[in-house]
Amino acid sequence: MPDASAVALQVLGWVLSDSQRAERLLALTGLTPDALRAGLGDPGVLGAVLDFLANHEADLVAAAEALDISPETIISARENLT
Repeated sequence: MPDASAVALQVLGWVLSDSQRAERLLALTGLTPDALRAGLGDPGVLGAVLDFLANHEADLVAAAEALDISPETIISARENLT
């Protein structure tokens, strides 16, 4: 199992690669760009990113394909963030 934080950071990079998806992340999580930057090492912030993806199956599958990992790995990373 890859490191949960590393998976979350990969997912975040994927989310932010699309401006509409990035805007949706901020709107749905309530995070600001500054809070997101400041929270890159915070399991709560990284968990919010993974929750965002887990709650939208189409994006979850697309991210998994783009990152060459399984959707289950992303969900497991959320469960293993500490």
